[in-house]
Amino acid sequence: MAKTVQTPIYNRLLSVLPDEVYRKLLPHLETVPLSFKQVLFQPGRSIDYVYFPIHGVVSLLTTMADGTQAEVGLVGYEGMVGISLALGIPTTPLRGVVQIPGEAVRMRTDIFTAAVREKPLLQEILLRYTHVLIVQISQSVACNSLHTVEQRMCRWLLMIHDRMRRDRFPLTQETFSQILGVRRASVGAVARKLRALGLIDYDRGEITILNRLELETIACECFDISRAELERWIRGN
Repeated sequence: MAKTVQTPIYNRLLSVLPDEVYRKLLPHLETVPLSFKQVLFQPGRSIDYVYFPIHGVVSLLTTMADGTQAEVGLVGYEGMVGISLALGIPTTPLRGVVQIPGEAVRMRTDIFTAAVREKPLLQEILLRYTHVLIVQISQSVACNSLHTVEQRMCRWLLMIHDRMRRDRFPLTQETFSQILGVRRASVGAVARKLRALGLIDYDRGEITILNRLELETIACECFDISRAELERWIRGN
């Protein structure tokens, strides 16, 4: 059940807002759980709420005519879900689905869009975050075309690790197969290799990161590019 936010929350996008802007938004934010596979918005349909995750990870999925899906981006505590509204676009061709459960604060679309119109500084920060998300999605396109399943899997593990801020988190091979857009057998083969190398462990639908530094050496440069752009935005450069 949703509840009104009374105290500051830990979402990096909200944390970089000037105090005046944050306090303007605060009365309209409500805390809600994010359940596994919960759909936050559908392709072509109006977006009712924008979400600022605190814990958990939301996948941005593109869906083909035959119903198959592939992840093109992900959002955690660093950003927001429903960013097209900051551009004045009320719908999106993407689907927002919770891949790792957690918690978020949300705001009604009409209140959010009004705040963006009234606060130019809010719009500026949101546009800069939009750039960060575009870079992430662009790198995903290049990564899917140019890099191995092993490199891509290490990259996504690192991105999720950054957003979860803990070493152990729920993530099944079936989910990872969807994220990467490859067969589950391919995911299983890479996971077994990474476990044999002592980099990860997995059990009962959960993955544990054991050696992040080695994962970074295997992951492609796409991870560093996306992370650097995110940190540059947070610093305001």
